[in-house]
Amino acid sequence: MKLTVTTFLSVDGVMQGPGGPEEDPSDGFDLGGWLVPFVDEDMNRYVADWFETADAFLLGRGTYQIFEGYWPKVTDENDPVASKLNSLPKYVATTTLDTADWAGTTLLTGDVVKEVAELKNRPGRDLQVHGSAGLVQTLVENDLVDEYRIFVFPVLLGRGKRLFESGTAPTTLRHVDTRTTGTGVAVHTYERGGNLEFGSFALDAD
Repeated sequence: MKLTVTTFLSVDGVMQGPGGPEEDPSDGFDLGGWLVPFVDEDMNRYVADWFETADAFLLGRGTYQIFEGYWPKVTDENDPVASKLNSLPKYVATTTLDTADWAGTTLLTGDVVKEVAELKNRPGRDLQVHGSAGLVQTLVENDLVDEYRIFVFPVLLGRGKRLFESGTAPTTLRHVDTRTTGTGVAVHTYERGGNLEFGSFALDAD
């Protein structure tokens, strides 16, 4: 399976608490819910398109618990997000959960890098990661991400958890696609590239 990371970002790279104040107030973050005013039919369509290619989900413990508290209550079989999340396998990287009640959930409690690599070797289309800020850092550090799907919202937050923290391994990405919603959200798709190459604009010495 191809491991894809879908995330909502501010222009300054913050991914924390996009959907509501209660999502992730850790470290005193009080700006939760910043994406909600920008949701429109374009954004919903792009999200639905990506969920259509999911064969499994990989989530961090925090995002899993947020999803578990919401999506099982959405019982419309035609809902493009709920229908996938409620029916497909869900793998949760956790060191604190012992049990999970949401149908189709498997807890990954061992070496997450090894376990995710094994999941990627299974047949299928997308192994999708949504949110999961802490888990994403581990996936990025260990070069496990095949594709980034990044919604960039026209806001500046100035603080909060970021998708690419200091210490991210230098690499290149290959641009695949960019779309824009009616509310000004830029939706970028990037695939894994290769090693960085370097140059210089310095003038040659006489």
